[in-house]
Amino acid sequence: MKVFVIGATGVLGREAVPLLRAAGHEVGVLDRRTTSMFDARQLATALTGYDAVVNLATRIPLSAKAVLASAWAENNRIRTEGSAAVAEAARMAGVGRIVQEGISFVYADGGDRELYEDAPLKPVGHIASSVTAQHNVLAHPGGVFLRIGMLIGGEAQSPPVLIGDGWMSVVHPGDAAAAAVAVLDAPPGIYNVGTPVLKRDLGITRLPAFLGRFAASFEVFSRSQRVVSTKLTEATGWKPRNS
Repeated sequence: MKVFVIGATGVLGREAVPLLRAAGHEVGVLDRRTTSMFDARQLATALTGYDAVVNLATRIPLSAKAVLASAWAENNRIRTEGSAAVAEAARMAGVGRIVQEGISFVYADGGDRELYEDAPLKPVGHIASSVTAQHNVLAHPGGVFLRIGMLIGGEAQSPPVLIGDGWMSVVHPGDAAAAAVAVLDAPPGIYNVGTPVLKRDLGITRLPAFLGRFAASFEVFSRSQRVVSTKLTEATGWKPRNS
């Protein structure tokens, strides 16, 4: 399969490209010097002749400014305008499969219940752009959307704090990238990617639950989200391999 990767130099892209090649796929990557991911016509030209496009592009703020809504503007644009342009370009170029990264933090607090892909969502603040990306990509008949848990390990940068003692879905970047490769042959739709663990077992500084009421960036990490990846495993055989 000929696979075009957007975000090939990012945390997930650097893991995904060698996995794609190891699986026998022919890989092309976005050249930002000649092609803008926000320009559907330019993208369509680049995508011509490809069977699939995997969009792993993000711009996650890593400084203390991440608590500010303004710090997420570029990442929000990538997930909203960027995903829309990718979907339109794929349609124009006749690409049959789109794989789009997203986050699992959009689920509402589920307590101790296991959360599958049809569980209620609560997209607020900067995480709402992930739901927009989902809608954009699933409008394509071959669209696949990945709700990826908190990236921990490898080159990932974990959030500085978690709030409360509930559940959180976590995943190593290498395992998240492996999921993006695995779903190239899976039925279209939404797939959770991660393993549920109790927050108290993560070894990350925890703050009192009441702080989650003061900012959307804090509130997200105060939710208990026991997100499970059963659908992904059953469809592709994917299992996390990195501890």
